[in-house]
Amino acid sequence: MTAIRRNRTAGTPTLFDLEGPAGGVAEEKREVVPAGGDRILLGTSSFTAKGWEGTFYPAGMKPAQFLTHYARRFRTVEVDSTFYGTPPLTRVRSWYDRTPADFVFAAKVPQVITHEKVLVDCAEEFQEFLKTMETLGEKLGPLLLQFAYFAPSVFKNSGEFLARLGPFLKKLPKEQRFAVEIRNNDWLDERFTDLLRANSVALALIDQSWMPRPWEMKSTVDLVTADFTYVRWLGDRKGIEAVTKTWEKTVVDRRPDLLQWVKIFRELMKRDLKVYAYANNHYAGNGPGTVKLFWELFEGGK
Repeated sequence: MTAIRRNRTAGTPTLFDLEGPAGGVAEEKREVVPAGGDRILLGTSSFTAKGWEGTFYPAGMKPAQFLTHYARRFRTVEVDSTFYGTPPLTRVRSWYDRTPADFVFAAKVPQVITHEKVLVDCAEEFQEFLKTMETLGEKLGPLLLQFAYFAPSVFKNSGEFLARLGPFLKKLPKEQRFAVEIRNNDWLDERFTDLLRANSVALALIDQSWMPRPWEMKSTVDLVTADFTYVRWLGDRKGIEAVTKTWEKTVVDRRPDLLQWVKIFRELMKRDLKVYAYANNHYAGNGPGTVKLFWELFEGGK
């Protein structure tokens, strides 16, 4: 893991740097121009976290105002809570009502589908999830199938996994965007990427402790499998939680890694792709700080 700093040094981005005027209702125009643009949509994994109140969110702000405040600073969010189950329809409608017209929600497919049933006999749960999320209309972005690491007792090899995954991908509704994330590092090969490409499903590119980053790949597999790319800055959960479990400031220096990601993003832009990228608090200590630093590095290299 990248060296962890226990004390913030001068110039390190924190949630305070992103604080701006508070507001209670969604407006047509943002008060702050968010990082990213029309082709690069940047956000965080979830829009709430321990330590954000009084930092990213002004002290005293009501939780009902958090999403509106967040959406004035970022174009998109990856909803993490859907991993634990399909949300109530009323909640999804409130997400829509509290965000600007150009805001985009990405969301994790529930774990009952990816982890518990592992794509078997889960049609009812999957259809319920899709129907609920489609309430977001034009604000619905990619839906992420995040798989766990699979031991040989579950799938002996990648071939067995692909035999399970392939039929599921073929049934996905074409009008929605999907991405797939795996945690078995030896499964990142052409058979896997070709299957995703055949179904116009994006491979999630992740920066996580035991998976190779794009620039660390030993093979020359083309990691672009759709007309968009999905990036997740995840980090080392165990390592960072040994230092902190609150997320109000940066504790890991990720500048060298993010400079590598800047290069990756520039290559993606040359291929005329849309990129959705999300920073987890476990990556550097706070998601908004990671997004801010990445965009500064990306813009600074122009």
